[in-house]
Amino acid sequence: MQCNCSNEEGVTLIYSCSGVANTGLIADRVMRNLVREKVCRGSCLSGVASDASGFIQSALAANKNVVIDGCSVACGKKIFEKREIPFEHIVITDLGVEKGKTIVTDELVQQMTEVIKEKIQK
Repeated sequence: MQCNCSNEEGVTLIYSCSGVANTGLIADRVMRNLVREKVCRGSCLSGVASDASGFIQSALAANKNVVIDGCSVACGKKIFEKREIPFEHIVITDLGVEKGKTIVTDELVQQMTEVIKEKIQK
């Protein structure tokens, strides 16, 4: 499968807040699916949060950074805003998943992967 994560438009990096709730688990699994499918390259949200220079430089050099947060607490969004790094933001609960209630299934994760893939590729 050809990698679509870097092309003439640059590199797309993806990060997920993998918090403790079901929504964080979904965000993490979706991110890993998109990396596996070569839609984008994965990077480390904790690396950005800790101001690790390599992660900051990679984020600043990327054509597009996509942050997936599980819920409206939006930890990933806050990390990127604090560092003034441009990003696109996706929240799992905005896609109809209820925090603490929706059961995580492979089918749900795949459905969320397809929805988010569409958003990224626009």
